[in-house]
Amino acid sequence: MTRGRDGGAGAPPTKHRALLAAIVTLIVAISAAIYAGASADDGTRAHALQTGGRLPQGDVAPASTGAWVGAWATAPAAAEPGTGTTGMAGRSVRNVVHTSVGGTGARVTLSNLYGQSPLTITHASIALAAGPGTAAAVADTMRALTFGGDARVIIPAGGQVMSDVARIAVPYGADVLVTTYSPVASGPVTYHPMARQTSYLAQGDRTADVTALAYTTPTPYWRYLTALDVLSHEADGTVVAFGDSITDGLGAAADANHRWTDVLAERLHRAAGDGRDTPRYSVVNEGISGNRILTSRSGRPADNPSGLSRFERDVLHRTNVKTVVVLLGVNDILHSPQLADRDGILTGLRTLVDRAHARGLRVVGGTITPFGGHSGYTGARETMRQQINEEIRSGRVFDAVVDFDKALRDPYDPRRLRSDYDTGDHLHPNDNGYARMGRALDLDALKGAVPVAA
Repeated sequence: MTRGRDGGAGAPPTKHRALLAAIVTLIVAISAAIYAGASADDGTRAHALQTGGRLPQGDVAPASTGAWVGAWATAPAAAEPGTGTTGMAGRSVRNVVHTSVGGTGARVTLSNLYGQSPLTITHASIALAAGPGTAAAVADTMRALTFGGDARVIIPAGGQVMSDVARIAVPYGADVLVTTYSPVASGPVTYHPMARQTSYLAQGDRTADVTALAYTTPTPYWRYLTALDVLSHEADGTVVAFGDSITDGLGAAADANHRWTDVLAERLHRAAGDGRDTPRYSVVNEGISGNRILTSRSGRPADNPSGLSRFERDVLHRTNVKTVVVLLGVNDILHSPQLADRDGILTGLRTLVDRAHARGLRVVGGTITPFGGHSGYTGARETMRQQINEEIRSGRVFDAVVDFDKALRDPYDPRRLRSDYDTGDHLHPNDNGYARMGRALDLDALKGAVPVAA
């Protein structure tokens, strides 16, 4: 489905549209200035911290042939409160992440985006978890990670680094342990607070531990780690899900991998295994709870950066991206009505699509889901939601549409979520609702040519 930008009754007047476009351009320009030097090192420049031309040693080696794809990712969302002075000095951080595709080799990206001083990592490791809900590793999978051939790496404030390739077989649907240790005080810690996955902390350098004995502190956060890529024969591209808390998985059962993106990844995996003519893609989740299209929270760089300001970092610079699924707008409607009017939101969404098209990426857009009964609900906001969804369904915004609104709404009261899909806050789906969302997307909508600009 292609977009007819200038047609239809829903299109704003030319002067109004030009003004909105100018405002959005200003937002992007200001965000770019704020993030200069902070988010520029977003994976494409990671090897600047590595030694050019040096062959990896030990556990590090080219694994085989295949395609590099994202097996897991998360958006660095904020500076962790209370870590401004010491950070995680003297502690091992064992992140637990769940893969959307398998591979024969792996590499990780570590971020110090919100740090205000260099982050020194003296040891890091990767291993398969021994089972669900544990910090223990499968012993013969433990691998030391290196960076340009060295175990030690210093990540500058605002920067990030990609590891060398580790020779490790990573299955689809595995829990992977990525552990870092820093002996030096540095903060604040770059983290993702709404992980819906239990990770672990230990005192001292326990990066090589295969048992869970030292990991006595469970934590609901991901720290430093922002991506796990694998060299895969199962996939030849990556789908990035770009959104807010409904993509992040707020309301889903912890440690169960019941986000709608997990369901989508499982469908793609099964379709490929059945030999169906569907895209062979992995799925990574770049949702941030509370995220808006147009406005960021405070800070330099901003906590919870706007969709416009983080799109390049969290989408365009992910590994081997082919398609983006965008689900944003509900927080703009609920929390910033003075800025986020109907046309402002639509102009912001179209700007994201234009930037994706400039990189050759296909964009699938989701309709905004119901929030009737939520504390922020008003008739005016419902009207705005309906108007935005009408424009999305018209085909004038995205290349294809997934109608999440239709999938989740109560057929007897379309302003509200179906009761069996509702966590109870009347905004976030429960596990049943997320499963319905993951099934609503037509897999064939993920593939197709990007429209050529007129």
